[in-house]
Amino acid sequence: MEVVLPCLDEAGALPGVLGALPPGFRAIVVDNGSTDGSPGIAADLGAKVVSEPRRGYGAAVHTGLESATAEIVCFLDADGSLDPGELPRLVEAVRAGEAELAVGRRVPVARGVWPWHARAGNALLSALLRRRGLGVHDIAPARAVRRDALLALGVTDRAFGYPLELLIRARRAGWRVREFDVRYASRARGTRSKVSGSLRGTLRAVRDMAKALRS
Repeated sequence: MEVVLPCLDEAGALPGVLGALPPGFRAIVVDNGSTDGSPGIAADLGAKVVSEPRRGYGAAVHTGLESATAEIVCFLDADGSLDPGELPRLVEAVRAGEAELAVGRRVPVARGVWPWHARAGNALLSALLRRRGLGVHDIAPARAVRRDALLALGVTDRAFGYPLELLIRARRAGWRVREFDVRYASRARGTRSKVSGSLRGTLRAVRDMAKALRS
């Protein structure tokens, strides 16, 4: 099993994230222009490191997907907010044929973990997805899917709109999407969210996702 970890300046989080990977899960860290030594740290910890110079969450995710060789590939943020130990449940749902796409629904473990502006944006986008017939309550921060199927789905967004376009295309393709509650904690010290870390970042992500909704 392989786990794609998009990475932009996550040096403070990588030891904990990589150390928490379940047995049999191999990390592919996709460096998206880090300046804090993240690639070297990841390599020293045994991860496969690939580079994606084009900035953007979707660009990093797609490069990781292309670099993967496992039948089922997982995707997880590299900031330490999500527990890699949750991934086997998602993988099993795909492996057992219960879903083509298994995704996580963030459940904060403490107050203040999820800033109000990020939570509000996520709630709005999730509501719009449910109106389209996709019964999800989050925009897939953690997911498991068969590699070849995801490549064939043809997701084109290379920015923050990638997770939303993925869900929209999955719906159109008739995929079964199963959602699991996953613990959502504070990011590792020394790292900053590119989305929820600021109102500006959240608005930029919502803009990209609104574009995906119109596609």
